[in-house]
Amino acid sequence: MSQMKNSESSRPLVEAEGLVKVFGDFWLRSKARAVDGIDFEIWPNEIFGLLGPNGSGKSTTIKLILGLLRKSKGSLKVFGRDPANVSVKARIGYLPEESYMYRFLNPCETLDYFGKLFGIPRRIRRKRTDELLEMVGLEGAANRAVGEFSKGMARRLGIAQALINDPEFLILDEPTSGLDPIGTRQVKDLLLDLRRRGKTILLTSHLLADVEDVCDRMVVLYGGKIRAEGTSDQLLCDTKRTTINTPRLRPETIVKIDELIRKEEGVAIGSVDSPRQKLEELFVQIVEKAQAEQASSSGANHGGRTASFLLNDENAARDVSGSALITELQIQSTASASSAKSASSIPAKVQADDAIFNELMQPKSNPAAVSAAKVNAPEREKPIGTVDRSVIDDLVDDKSEKKT
Repeated sequence: MSQMKNSESSRPLVEAEGLVKVFGDFWLRSKARAVDGIDFEIWPNEIFGLLGPNGSGKSTTIKLILGLLRKSKGSLKVFGRDPANVSVKARIGYLPEESYMYRFLNPCETLDYFGKLFGIPRRIRRKRTDELLEMVGLEGAANRAVGEFSKGMARRLGIAQALINDPEFLILDEPTSGLDPIGTRQVKDLLLDLRRRGKTILLTSHLLADVEDVCDRMVVLYGGKIRAEGTSDQLLCDTKRTTINTPRLRPETIVKIDELIRKEEGVAIGSVDSPRQKLEELFVQIVEKAQAEQASSSGANHGGRTASFLLNDENAARDVSGSALITELQIQSTASASSAKSASSIPAKVQADDAIFNELMQPKSNPAAVSAAKVNAPEREKPIGTVDRSVIDDLVDDKSEKKT
């Protein structure tokens, strides 16, 4: 199995060559050429962006990769096989542009249902469900019906659903649609974390800033054709301008720099501005400050740590119960040693007094015997709770004298 994965890592996870998809009418006449001879590759452990306006062929390309549509011409391989192969589908997680959930199920039931479709055992389904709901910030709404969710909350549940089978290849169609800026930032952080854990991600989004922040490579589609492709630096680098970033300069220094540039390069400084942070960064800072002040908020939480089963650390998952047991035993051993040490440091007289006090505090089965024991305590060496026969004999003799 490991040899097969090593061989797969040395080749593209998705290979498309001359891929064409033509939609026809009822009489099989060509009606729309949605994908028109595109070539691209998606390599393992990268985030690949598929960009373009509405109607450019993005959704059709995704459906071809998922095996939901049959290609008209060309070649398309996923994990080196035909996309329609069932074994290929089991290794893919998919978030559609619109999340369609059963509105009368709650999130726990929804994730359990999708887990059953992948044949995941019940115990593992429950564990993954709890971890995913915490990760996407829906643990507080675990028992609410999905039909009551806002679009952002439904989107969070859709992301959890796409991860329930721990996929090797994750396809996300507009994953940040409907999310607030905090949720958007957390989804981007999650994608980067999953990439570091060895996942491969295909991402489509109309929010180009999101794509720019996370994608390693991207292609831009229009009219079913690829119009541009490359890394973010290759596509976004402005080769006609130069930017110099320094700490804040004095006005007279800027004048001298401008004179030097005019003399040496024959050009002038176009503009001098102070750098601005992104609105997203400002928004996150405001919310984090409010959270630090323990301000309350309704709706979904802002998510937690990445689910442990997505971390690809089988040894850690296997040893977690044993490690927890060893840690607990160590704590108990330390506590016992500390208790014994504390007891040994108490003076003998104090320990003896405590023992007498504890014995006196024990409940007695015979109150009369206890009372008699207290009266005769200085005269005898008998344990508390035994009957003093002399007291009983005196009482009997006293009654006999009264009768006579």
